Amino acid sequence: MLLVISPAKNLDYETPAKTKQKSEPDFLDDAQELIDELRELAPQDISTLMGISDKLGVLNYDRYQQWSTPFTEDNAKQAVLAFNGDVYTGLDANNFKADEFKFAQKHLRILSGLYGLLKPLDLMQPYRLEMGTKFTNQRGKDLYQFWGEAITDALNKQLKSVKSDVLVNLASNEYFKSVKPKLLNAEVVTPVFKDWKGDKYKIISFYAKKARGLMAAYIIKNKLTDVEDIKGFDYEGYRFNEGMSSAKEWVFTRQLEQ
Repeated sequence: MLLVISPAKNLDYETPAKTKQKSEPDFLDDAQELIDELRELAPQDISTLMGISDKLGVLNYDRYQQWSTPFTEDNAKQAVLAFNGDVYTGLDANNFKADEFKFAQKHLRILSGLYGLLKPLDLMQPYRLEMGTKFTNQRGKDLYQFWGEAITDALNKQLKSVKSDVLVNLASNEYFKSVKPKLLNAEVVTPVFKDWKGDKYKIISFYAKKARGLMAAYIIKNKLTDVEDIKGFDYEGYRFNEGMSSAKEWVFTRQLEQ
């Protein structure tokens, strides 16, 4: 099976990479096209477009100006180690062993507004460009139009490579909208994580994001290739809840001690 996750807004380029293994993003030419257009924006334009502070607007203006190829270990970092958000806390790729990086490189993909689709070990320069950003570009009114069917086509190619017809969707709705399920040569299974709060199970954003990373780690560390095996996921107290699940949406629940 193939897994997809979202990127993170926070980045870590200070911690040295835990592996020397690296690869190159498949959509660098497309990323360059976006960078060329983003460079035309002033810092204040970036702040307004993304709804971020003036300080972050300047930071990302500088990132776009400094972005350059080729990517090397001196000016870039492996994507799965550079992203630093709740999902990646759960994934904990900094503690992957060599064989786990190898499995992840084959079975895990990261959706990205700038890079389209990243392999875990793809070198990546810092950026901020969320998939839902309404950035008008030469290909359309937003990034969904910019990427069109390219991300879906790349996923189909990788599904064929791993001889699978199942995609496990561990991405947010914003990012998975860049995938066109009707054109995907696979069944999509979406794990959903709910915690007991008050008097019922609810999706709590922070916990759910971390759980997506935990699920990805569970699959990678156990080298699972049969989607049925993910029902055994039990990290941090989660259990598969058959009664709350449907064919395409598999619910995992837990009840934390009060």
